[in-house]
Amino acid sequence: MTSTEQRAALQRQIWQIANDVRGAVDGWDFKQYVLGTLFYRFISENFANYIEGGDDGISYGELPDAVVTPEIKDDAIKTKGYFIYPSQLFANIAAGANTNESLNTDLASIFAAIESSANGYPSECDIKGLFADFDTTSNRLGNTVADKNSRLAAVLKGVQALNFGNFQESQIDLFGDAYEFLISNYAANAGKSGGEFFTPQHVSKLIAQLAMHKQTSVNKIYDPAAGSGSLLLQAKKHFDAHIIEDGFFGQEINHTTYNLARMNMFLHNINYDKFNMALGNTLLDPHFGDDKPFDAIVSNPPYSVNWIGSDDPTLINDERFAPAGVLAPKSKADFAFVLHALSYLSSKGRAAIVCFPGIFYRGGAEQKIRQYLVDNNYVETVISLAPNLFFGTTIAVNILVLSKHKADAKTQFIDASALFKKETNNNTLTAEHIAQIMAVFDNKNDVEHFAQSLDHAAIAANDYNLSVSSYVAAKDTREVIDIHQLNAELKITVAKIDQLRTEIDAIVQEIEGEKV
Repeated sequence: MTSTEQRAALQRQIWQIANDVRGAVDGWDFKQYVLGTLFYRFISENFANYIEGGDDGISYGELPDAVVTPEIKDDAIKTKGYFIYPSQLFANIAAGANTNESLNTDLASIFAAIESSANGYPSECDIKGLFADFDTTSNRLGNTVADKNSRLAAVLKGVQALNFGNFQESQIDLFGDAYEFLISNYAANAGKSGGEFFTPQHVSKLIAQLAMHKQTSVNKIYDPAAGSGSLLLQAKKHFDAHIIEDGFFGQEINHTTYNLARMNMFLHNINYDKFNMALGNTLLDPHFGDDKPFDAIVSNPPYSVNWIGSDDPTLINDERFAPAGVLAPKSKADFAFVLHALSYLSSKGRAAIVCFPGIFYRGGAEQKIRQYLVDNNYVETVISLAPNLFFGTTIAVNILVLSKHKADAKTQFIDASALFKKETNNNTLTAEHIAQIMAVFDNKNDVEHFAQSLDHAAIAANDYNLSVSSYVAAKDTREVIDIHQLNAELKITVAKIDQLRTEIDAIVQEIEGEKV
């Protein structure tokens, strides 16, 4: 089955599940049950494969729970980070889901047992609360136990019907594609924006390649506004053939999305000891200060959100913000995220950050921060993208690439606003579009109407404006008119009109003479 066929099959199956529970669960809440069930199935299959160790003569799911010794359990938790008994596996629960009168409470007990299996182990923080948003006893599933069980069974059976073989052998990003599909279908209807939580895979690929360009190994990768972890996972895909020494780090303020990010790590075979996700406000309670610097930083922080800013006088002394001498505006925290990322960046690395375009031309504190970034030669490239690439917003965003190891004192501007493929609801970047952007990012050549590199003096003379449109002239698509040719054609036309008028006058005179 090709990736296109798998993706279409996945979307059909999710839509079928939605039809089975339609009217009971809000679409935005429904996504938690689908994604949580996908995760439950994955870790069950992944754990069973680990126990079986490739021995076709062993089927862990058919064994009694009693065969599990304390030694087996201890060793498995130390390796995988959690434990699942045979009776708790997804396949066994799904098989009897339609007739299980205590399905909702059984699932709740299983999820609690999986999470608590890590208590006292190094993986405890990575496992704790993973199923917190998969509330099997919620009235959102129905008012009666029978209603809850019926709808839970529909979700379990629907996910069980996904026939892609092993998750590892799937041709698509199963979790990411499911999340994209759910967001694109439910975000607008639910009145909630998924854009701040999810970066589409095609944009993530570009950001990951920008951040890790020409690095054959990195110490670790960091996303200060991690969302569901999609940007970090694209970095993993881009770097599968290379070395990531200390793994993946991220911080996320939204608890539900933080859980999704941790699930996403497991779903992509990143073991608990190779990722570190933190819950909290990155700007006011930053984690991983002892782990910095990072060789690669990728981020799509929320656009123009409020923060405490100058209302907290201690922040101007924070090592992240102090060098700029000014704080980002209280109503626009964008540059606070940028300065945070810069502070965590290593001397050999790059940060690629999705930014709201307004921060590149507005005055006040934002202009002063731009001046700090330009004067210290941190801005490598600013890229303007096409509109409508993200869920929840049609804004044509920019990507800011920061570097502390630039080879020259120039800043590059790339106008990629014309590079997109029109889809049903959103535009997308194709592999060819990404390759085109990366080629000019690599060679830094000037390309008319597409890319331009300028000395800092030119940017300073323009009030440190970093808008791409200020430096890359848009292609004039208007039709070129030859004025001399046009005048000649007009003379011919006027002559023809004069001739027609003469002929018409003669006819009129002839008619009037006949009347007399």
